[in-house]
This record gives sequence, C-alpha cells and structure tokens, in this order.
Amino acid sequence: MALLEPEWTRRELLRRAAATIADSRLRTWRAFVSPKPDLAGDPRRPQYHLLPAANWMNDPNGPIYWKGQYHMFFQYNPNGAYWGDMHWAHAVSPDMVHWRHLPVALSPTPGGPDHDGCFSGSAVVNHGVPTFIYTGVASVPKEQATLSDGQHNFRETQCIATCDQPLLTTWMKDPTPVIAAPPPGLEITGFRDPCPWRLGNWWYLNVGSGLRGKGGMILLYRSRDFRHWEYLHPLIEGTMPPGQAPNAANPVDSGEMWECPDFFPIRDKYVLIYSTQDKVFWQSGTLDTHSMRFHAVRTGVLDHGSFYAPKTQLDKAGNRVLWGWIPETRPPEEYRAAGWAGMMSLPRVLDLDSKGRLTTRVLPTIDGLRASEQSGTGTVIRDCCGEAQLVAPLSDPLTFSLELQQGGKASAKELISLEWQPQAQTLLLNGSQIPALDPGQNSIEVTACIDGSVIEMFVNGTFAWTKRFYYSGTRAPDIRVSASGTAQLRIWQMKPISPDRLSGQSS
Repeated sequence: MALLEPEWTRRELLRRAAATIADSRLRTWRAFVSPKPDLAGDPRRPQYHLLPAANWMNDPNGPIYWKGQYHMFFQYNPNGAYWGDMHWAHAVSPDMVHWRHLPVALSPTPGGPDHDGCFSGSAVVNHGVPTFIYTGVASVPKEQATLSDGQHNFRETQCIATCDQPLLTTWMKDPTPVIAAPPPGLEITGFRDPCPWRLGNWWYLNVGSGLRGKGGMILLYRSRDFRHWEYLHPLIEGTMPPGQAPNAANPVDSGEMWECPDFFPIRDKYVLIYSTQDKVFWQSGTLDTHSMRFHAVRTGVLDHGSFYAPKTQLDKAGNRVLWGWIPETRPPEEYRAAGWAGMMSLPRVLDLDSKGRLTTRVLPTIDGLRASEQSGTGTVIRDCCGEAQLVAPLSDPLTFSLELQQGGKASAKELISLEWQPQAQTLLLNGSQIPALDPGQNSIEVTACIDGSVIEMFVNGTFAWTKRFYYSGTRAPDIRVSASGTAQLRIWQMKPISPDRLSGQSS
C-alpha cells in the first residue's frame, strides 16, 4: 500500500488513519456507482485511463486473467476523494482497455485483522481457486504495533481471501491472518504488500519492509499450501540509512522502506520492482535457487515522473504487463473538491534488452482506440485526448514539444520540451539531461499519450516519464504537437472508453 499525499509522511498518515477510521462502515454498491453530477463533465478526468466512478484510488492490486476476462483491483476509499478506509475496488475488461466497474471486492471487517483497512496485495490461482493475499491493518495498543518505536498503534498482518465465482465478485476471508507478525528480532520499518510467486512445489512470498538505521529490504517466506508460511531471510537488502537524501550514485538503494514489491522472471533472468521515496526502482539479475537470494546485475528507475506502486500480471499471450498508480500533484483541497483523485496508468509491456535493462512500451491493444490520424508539425490534439509518435535520426538536431493551448496560441503553455543535441550527444527533457540513448543507436523514438490531465511518455523503450498537468475551465484545451528537422511525426485523436469518463457503471 502506497501513499503520496504531500502534507503527510507515510507513517504519520497511518498513525492518523488508525485513530480516525476505526468506525468506518461499508458504503453500498449504489454509492460506489452514483457519482457527483459534475464528474462526467470534468475535462481533467481521463477518457481512456481506468479510474473509479468517484473518490480516491491508489495502488493497483491483484490484476489477474480469469476465465477470459481481465480483472483489476485497486485501493479505493468509498467515502471521498482522500486517502483512508482502504477497500479493494474491482473492474473487469475483455482487453485491458475497455473497463466496467463491479462491486467492491474487499472491505474492512469490523473487529477483524483488517478493520482499519484492506491494504495492497496480490491475486493468484492456487489449485484452481482464485486467492487474494493482502495486508490487513488494525489499530491496537502501541505495545502490539508492527513498528516498535512507541509512536504508532497499527498492526500490519498478511491475510487471504478466496472466491468461487466466475466474475470474482464475492470473496470469503480467512478469519485470522496467515502471517500474524513480522520476523522476531528485527526493528523493521513496515510489513506490507505481499507478492507471491511459484517455484517448483513451493509458494514463495515477498513482503515489503526495511530495517531502521540500514535501509529497505524484501522479506522472503515459503509455503506448501499458501496458508502456513515459513520465514527464510531477506531476498535482498538496501544499504541507505533513513533520513538521508536519495543515493545519487546508486538510487536503487534509497529509502528505509521498500513498498509494493513485485518479483518475476523474464526469460532466464529475474526482475524485482519496488517503490520508495516517491519513485519506482527496478533491478534485474539472477535468483540463486539454492540459497534463494536475488543478485542484481542491472538497476534503474522505472518511471521518472508521477508514478508509484506498480503491479504486474501475465496477459493471455504471456506478456508481462505492468500497471501503476498515477497520483494527483495538485493541492489536496482541489482534488477533494473535484470528487476524484488518482488514475491507473496505461498497461505497459515489460521486457529485458540484451544488456539486461528493463524496457517499457504501451500495450499494443491501446492502438485500437486510435481515431483520425494526422501528421506534420503544428498538428493539434483536441480536448487533451490523443497520442503522438515521433521518429527522428540522431544525426540531426531535434526539438519536440507539446503545448497546452487554452485561449489562443498567445497563451500557450509548454508541457514537454525534448531536445537532442547531436554534437554534445545530449538529450534534454525540459532542460534536464536524461539517460535514454545508447552509443550505436541511430534514431530516437518517442511515444506520448495525452489524456485529460496526464501525459505518459516513453523514449526508446528505456525511459518513461509520467506528468500531471492542470488547467481551469469546463472545457479541455487543445495540445499543439511540434517537431523540427527531419522528424517523422504521427498524431491520433483517441476514442474514449466510456461515454461518461467512467463516472458510472459503463463499459
């Protein structure tokens, strides 16, 4: 479970949440799909990204392909556009593009181990049975709290739920946690976001954590039956003490708490993804199946912008597909007044290149939303709903820009400026150098997906950047797309996936 509300640290919010949401109750299905009247007309709400009908959302949880449908669950507050009272919302899709809302899948149980929140987790099929494993949070006396610093009164435990329905709408929880406490003797900084994976006859489980005074780490458990778990050791550990700035030399070591781990194979390598200090990091390398320890060889940042707490799944073709939470960057009072906060990223296909680097591209199924196509510099994307693709040789200088046009060209606001300087062999994004190109490459390829108030941009498969932008008024402005030199530029309007910006029960 991840949180990025700017006015609170994660620990402070958890402490407040445990004290304030204990009396929260379930909201009805009708409340979930009955939005405020203005949500369908809010131009800042996306038209082809997944988000709930209203209110707050954050981490993707347990995406799974089941009986011909893709199911997405995500952190959701049924009470308003603010973090708290965490439930698992539920949406279903035939293609990872067109979604419809279903009733909330998981809700806190009064008096249960999750009575203050059903935090993030995963979904698997265990002996043919769809199964959730997630972190339950409950307020307890401070001496029983997960963190032993005397300042917090919440306990994090790992819980499971199962379902026997084809549409995955009714889940039965085990009444007690399957992992009731973190390993003894460790002064940890958190204990949440379980991620299971299978190897041979064993289930293994990663849990996000960290050691106070040392840095983040991923705890490793194993089980034969998915209910009785044995702690082994850390899968991998970071080395950054808390309170310090991110490690510029090796940023993947940053943070004292590694949240939302995901661990999976790609061909003959393994990849670890985790979130900390408002960034998502990846490591690729090898898993020693005798010692069950992960050895990283390559590392990097998954997305350099407003993107957090991703989760992956396999699609029906066997591709590793990643989803992430795109949070708000406007002030909390603004998104609370708007009645919604956060969205899901577009699905991204992950792979490893020949150097072991993680590559990212938008799932090709999204291409089915393309409508009219245009080409050439100065083309306008109407209503902040489109896609731009650029291909340019590295032998020539290049500028590529997206400008927000609201009230005429004179009032244009530059959102993105990408500049290639061939003599210096430097690529600049909004004036800052980015590491997106390799020696020997002969072209630059850029994809930018614009939707309402978000841009997801990808450069040569190895650099991703998600940007939020905002504007006033009741109508979305246009986006002017420009490129210089010999660049080939293609632009599409994108068709919405819903007539009301997913603000009701629509497909």
